[in-house]
Amino acid sequence: MDCELEKIAEKYRVYAKENGFELNPDKKILEETLRGLVENEKKHGEKYCPCRRVTGDREADKKIICPCVYHKKEIEEKGHCLCQLFVR
Repeated sequence: MDCELEKIAEKYRVYAKENGFELNPDKKILEETLRGLVENEKKHGEKYCPCRRVTGDREADKKIICPCVYHKKEIEEKGHCLCQLFVR
């Protein structure tokens, strides 16, 4: 994993630990998801969840900036969030 992705991963790792879950231990899934976040930031100006559709409506899309408003419920129900960045 390159240095930029590792910095982003560390930020999310701290967030996950503070909230009782962790980053996905599967390095391939983790790196793909982080790359998707970086690409969305370059393309759309925010780290939108790569598993969610960006509509272009900035107000509506605020909900899908990672960590999105859905991730905690998904982790509770499924053991991971939709994009599988965070796992129980």
